[in-house]
Amino acid sequence: MLIRGLTLQCRSIELDPPIGLQTGLMNDEQGNRSRQLALKLMLKSSSSSSWSAAAKEEEAAAEEERLSIPTGGRTMAIQHGSGLGLLHCVILLCSVGFLCFITAEAAVKKYQFNVQVKNVSRLCNAKPIVTVNGMFPGPTIYAREGDQVLINVTNSAQYNMSIHWHGLKQFRNGWADGPAYITQCPIKPSNSYTYAFNITGQRGTLWWHAHILWLRATVYGAIVIMPQTPAQFPFPQPHQETNIILGEWWNSDVETLVNQANQLGLPPPSSDAHTINGKPGPLFPCSEKHTFAMEVESGKTYLLRIINAALNDELFFAVAGHTMTVVEIDAVYTKPFATRAILIAPGQTTNVLVKADQLPDRYFMAAKPFMDAPVPVDNKTVTAILQYKGISTAILPKLPTSLPASNDTKFALDYASKLKSLNTAQFPANVPLKVDRHMFYTIGLGKNPCPSCQNDTKISASLNNITFVMPKVGLLQAHYFNTSGVFKTDFPDRPPKSFNYTGAPLTANLATSLGTRLSKLAFNTTVELVLQDTNLLTVESHPFHLHGYNFFVVGTGVGNFDQTKDPAKFNLVDPPERNTVGVPTGGWTAIRFRADNPGVWFMHCHLELHTMWGLKMAFVVEDGKSPEQKVLPPPSDLPPC
Repeated sequence: MLIRGLTLQCRSIELDPPIGLQTGLMNDEQGNRSRQLALKLMLKSSSSSSWSAAAKEEEAAAEEERLSIPTGGRTMAIQHGSGLGLLHCVILLCSVGFLCFITAEAAVKKYQFNVQVKNVSRLCNAKPIVTVNGMFPGPTIYAREGDQVLINVTNSAQYNMSIHWHGLKQFRNGWADGPAYITQCPIKPSNSYTYAFNITGQRGTLWWHAHILWLRATVYGAIVIMPQTPAQFPFPQPHQETNIILGEWWNSDVETLVNQANQLGLPPPSSDAHTINGKPGPLFPCSEKHTFAMEVESGKTYLLRIINAALNDELFFAVAGHTMTVVEIDAVYTKPFATRAILIAPGQTTNVLVKADQLPDRYFMAAKPFMDAPVPVDNKTVTAILQYKGISTAILPKLPTSLPASNDTKFALDYASKLKSLNTAQFPANVPLKVDRHMFYTIGLGKNPCPSCQNDTKISASLNNITFVMPKVGLLQAHYFNTSGVFKTDFPDRPPKSFNYTGAPLTANLATSLGTRLSKLAFNTTVELVLQDTNLLTVESHPFHLHGYNFFVVGTGVGNFDQTKDPAKFNLVDPPERNTVGVPTGGWTAIRFRADNPGVWFMHCHLELHTMWGLKMAFVVEDGKSPEQKVLPPPSDLPPC
């Protein structure tokens, strides 16, 4: 029996997209109970204009259990909407007991984020961690291109909090961007703030995370933006999809470790494990039950939405025995290409297609760090399981042999060279061909005096030899209200002097200048920025994230950037479009973007260690002439400083 075209109004309930696999494996009893409750909730919502007490209890129970509903080989999570208004949706019953989700038109999506502390056990130890809604990782934000999203964040933890919606451009609306003391002051304990934003011209996989202290170690989750209907993916429709969020885990309290390291002027210890969807996998102690698993059917194709939420590690990722097809990076479609492994830096997202075309068995998905610099490697491998339907869970999974060596620079550069924009009529690559402003930023480490620190110095990091000093009030507020004395707009376009950036290590004269110095851009300026790694203390790769914008990665190279020769090699036709780019160890990366989004926009290394040391700056993009080119007024509930 097939039922089609059933239109329902869903009140105060979040239903995930049709191919949103949110958990591992479920047994038949769980699946039947899930389907029955889902149908009951749906029928109640279609036959009544308001929820009954029983329906509300069932809805709350669905949230408490994080109930997952199989949808024809898929699962679909139901979450309580906390009474934040009506969420209109269209649900198609694909077959009896199996659900698919299609949004008919742009809608208002409302979420309640309760920041709270919860005890979590990993690696034989339990500790309190900061979470959203008691979940680790946090809830997935589902929306469709064109939707308005309202996320009320209530801070019930002991720390100040802010949340960044990583990769969302937030046109004219930096108030919703989230980095503490850049676009807002943090949400203090026992206070709330509603992040309100429109999703304009974006679709794909992004993510959200805390943007204050090192709290994003546990405060993070996925953002899945579906394309507008009836638009389809520009690649074969997958049978099913799942989020793969790569992270890190410390047995000790992270903030305590960071504070102790800062007092010594040294880096904190590396993490005790890497995780996939918050779970380390069976290669770590006491972790057999803390293993993410997904079930596949032979011959079917699956979409993996991979997010690197790790704090300090670029990661290789592979699925044993299977080839992946890369189809999207940072929520931008790419020319598809096949690969046995991917490289993904902190802050980046990558969507891949995986076809279940191997002998039915159990296969490990695995990730491990990439580090080709002469520094210690956090060489821990995290695993999850891809299991063919009908295979016993007692069978030992196969390990991937396709993960590159931890220092495989050639793979890293070759992989990056394969990333290209679609550049079609529907998805053009609007690369700025004329450049108004050329910038050259050197990336370096340094040492500054610190009488209370070990050896009387502390490690610093800088762009153009400037270590960024965080302000005490939000930079966007200071800009909008023309508050003096908060920042200067004299960040230089070039370093104070030229030298052999990637020659022998430089270990003398390593002091940096300190300041809250921003770079001012006139509205609609086209920018070319070359990010150059240096051998100040050591060379190292750096993933740089620019808030408020995507940019085109027009060139990458090893060694020193040559202004006379390298621009001729730039790809100005179909370069990859990203919001986070890796600058190679001892090399450079050139990006271009158009400054058409007014406001104050943070740019920083997405290695949390380097950001803490000052490897960051911000752009002030001035208003344009017309009203639609000006920063929106601040919301009334913007957190006070």
